[in-house]
Amino acid sequence: MTSTAKALQGLVDRQEIQDALARYARGVDRGDWELVRSAYHPDAHDEHGSFSGGIDGLISWLADRFDGVDNSVHFLGNCLIEPIGPENALVETYFVSARLTTKDPHRTIDAGDALSRQAWGRYVDQFTRRDGAWRIARRTVVIDGRFQCPALGGARMAEGSWGTRDSTDPLHAARSAAGLTC
Repeated sequence: MTSTAKALQGLVDRQEIQDALARYARGVDRGDWELVRSAYHPDAHDEHGSFSGGIDGLISWLADRFDGVDNSVHFLGNCLIEPIGPENALVETYFVSARLTTKDPHRTIDAGDALSRQAWGRYVDQFTRRDGAWRIARRTVVIDGRFQCPALGGARMAEGSWGTRDSTDPLHAARSAAGLTC
């Protein structure tokens, strides 16, 4: 492989790794557990706070943990990808997550019982390329800080385009209009 081809392959590898990280974040935020699954190899292991285990257990744990979450955002920040040969990489990605929970099934402004939970930390991932696909083989979630507090005024205002964790989210309409499958 020429030096140019090697450099291009390195850029492609990095983008595929970052795409897998973005699939994880979008999947958790939208409640799309198959999208979360697509970020991991089938035999992956995840150390995620009180959870430790494989991908099926992780998805079950996340689905239960996010039951009752009205709104969720994972912001991915600094991402350092350190190649370890052509098929492996150590990846550290900073994150900030925020979510709103509410007991109000109608998600009204006057609910008064919404709770804001925020956490920040790092995903320390071992990525491997198998069958041409970069995915997480092992993840350790490192929490650097967190807090929760009342979300004054409820979870939502009456106006605006608000995100949801189901097929009514504006993303689905945009993907459909663009000819992308959901």
